[in-house]
Amino acid sequence: MVLDFAKIKEAAQGYEKDMTKFLRDLVRIPGESCGEKGVVERIAEEMRAVGFDKVEIDPMGNVLGYMGTGETLIAFDAHIDTVGIGNRDIWEFDPYEGYENETEIGGRGTSDQLGGIVSSVYGAKIMKDLGLLNDKYQVLVTGTIQEEDCDGLCWEYIIKECKIRPEFVVSTEPTDGGIYRGQRGRMEIRVDVEGVSCHGSAPERGDNAIYKMAEIVQNIRDLNENDASDENEIKGLVKMLDEKYNPQWKEARFLGRGTITVSEIFFTSPSRCAVADSCSISLDRRMTAGETWESCLEEIRQLPAVKKYNAKVNMYEYARPSYTGLVYPIECYFPTWVIPEDHPVTKAMKEAYTNLYGTTRVGTEETEEMRKARPLIDKWTFSTNGVSIMGRNGIPCIGFGPGAEAQAHAPNEKTWKADLVRCAAVYAALPTVYVENK
Repeated sequence: MVLDFAKIKEAAQGYEKDMTKFLRDLVRIPGESCGEKGVVERIAEEMRAVGFDKVEIDPMGNVLGYMGTGETLIAFDAHIDTVGIGNRDIWEFDPYEGYENETEIGGRGTSDQLGGIVSSVYGAKIMKDLGLLNDKYQVLVTGTIQEEDCDGLCWEYIIKECKIRPEFVVSTEPTDGGIYRGQRGRMEIRVDVEGVSCHGSAPERGDNAIYKMAEIVQNIRDLNENDASDENEIKGLVKMLDEKYNPQWKEARFLGRGTITVSEIFFTSPSRCAVADSCSISLDRRMTAGETWESCLEEIRQLPAVKKYNAKVNMYEYARPSYTGLVYPIECYFPTWVIPEDHPVTKAMKEAYTNLYGTTRVGTEETEEMRKARPLIDKWTFSTNGVSIMGRNGIPCIGFGPGAEAQAHAPNEKTWKADLVRCAAVYAALPTVYVENK
C-alpha cells in the first residue's frame, strides 16, 4: 500500500477540536492511581463513539480498545492515572478545570499523560477512516492504570493474566517531539539496621541504630559520587560507563549512568529521651544498561558499613488494590530497557515520522528551539510501562508521545494541541509502514 501522508496529516488536523474536547473532559475527572474508574469509563465511551470494533475493561481495570482484525497485533499504550496536584496555591488555574487557548491545553495530566490516550484513540480512528486497516494488522489501544504508583504493573497483568502479547508497543508518554528508544531502570530498596535502646542520659549503655545508619548513608553517597579509581574502596556507579566493568557500556552511555540516593529515613525509639533501637532507609536506585536487580542489591550488601553492622538489604513490594479491588503483588523492580537504533520497530517509527514531519523534532513557538537542539532519536529521563513490556517480557517498545517530560508532575501542567495532532498522524501511519517493511 502506498501511504498518502498528506491525507493522514489532513485527517489528524481535522480532529484537533475533537481531541481537545476529549482531553479537557479527561482532565475534569480526577484519576490518581487506584482511583481511575471515571477516567476509564470516559475513555471507553470515546472508543465506542469513534468506532472501535471491541472495547473491554479487564479485571484489573485497564481499558482495552481494538481496531481491525488483522494478524499482527500492534499496541499503543497510555497510562491514564495521574499524580496529585501537590500544593494548590502554586497552581495559577484550577488543575481539574484546566484551560484552553489557541495553542495549549492546561490541567493535571495533560502531558503526563492523558494526551497520549487521546492521540492514540484518534490515530486508530484515522486508520479506519482512511481504509488503512487490513488483514495484516490489528491495533490495540490501552488506557492503563496504576503506573504512577507502580510502573509496568498494568502490563504484567495484561501479558501474564490476559494472555495478550503484541508484536510491539508504542509508549505514548511525552517525548518532546522525539522518538525514544529506552530508559534507565529503577528499584525501590530498603536497608534496615538494629540497635539497642537505653536511657538518653547514658547513651553509652545502648547501641544507637541511627549512628550505624549514618555510616551506611555515607557509603551510599560514596557509591553515587565516587569515580571508578582503583584507589577507591567504594567504586562509584559511573564505572558502568567503562567497558572495563560493563560489556553493555555503549548503551549505558546512551541511557546515562546509574544513580542512587536516600529518599526516606525511619527509626524506632522508646521515646525522645532514649537511644534509637532501629533505623531504616529507602533508596531510589536508577539503573543503566548492564545492571540487574541482583547486582544492585549485592553492591549495597558489600558496602563496608552494611557488612560491619549486618544490615538487611531488600526490595520493597507493591500490593495496593486497584480501583476494582484486584491486588496483583510485585516486587519494586523496574528494569532498564533499550531497543537498538537499527531495530525494525525503530526504523518503522522513524520512517513514519520523517515522511510526515521531516528529520528533526517539531514544536510550537515556545518549544521549537529546545526541541530542534536535541536529536530526533533519544531516551526518557523517567520510567515508563516499558519496564514491563520490554524490560521484563522482551516485547519491543518504542516511544513517541504528545507533551513534555518537564511538565510531568509539575504545577501548571500543560500540553500543546499541535502535539496531539502530530502524534495521531504518526500513530495512524506507523502500522502500515511496519507491516509493509516486514
